[in-house]
Amino acid sequence: MTAFKYIIFAGISTLFNLSFQYLSFLFYSNFDALYVAMFIGTLAGLVVKYVLDKKFIFYHEVKDKKDDAKKFALYSLMGVFTTIIFWGTEIAFDALSQDPNAKYLGAVIGLSIGYVIKYFLDKKFVFIHKEEIAL
Repeated sequence: MTAFKYIIFAGISTLFNLSFQYLSFLFYSNFDALYVAMFIGTLAGLVVKYVLDKKFIFYHEVKDKKDDAKKFALYSLMGVFTTIIFWGTEIAFDALSQDPNAKYLGAVIGLSIGYVIKYFLDKKFVFIHKEEIAL
């Protein structure tokens, strides 16, 4: 059941990411628009994915705002490597295709690969259960 929920939440986060990218392109179209859109989309997807993962995948209850901020920072740090995969794939698809929508296909592929890796990173380093630390 966890895998199914994780896939659904990854899909929701991907939709947020791509929607914010799309909106970014509507408002900003300079030469670096792709990079601006990827950054904005990444932030939107990150926040949504953090909330969903924290509450419904890892069932983490924060002690206070400081604890939540620490978890979010660590969660974000674990996403750096996976974001490189996502951005690299999206940029490659954009550069290698004449189709202006190819970047979105690259984003979906990159995010899918990244989310699989990120689950294991988050499970091991971010949302650690106390009983697992003792092992």
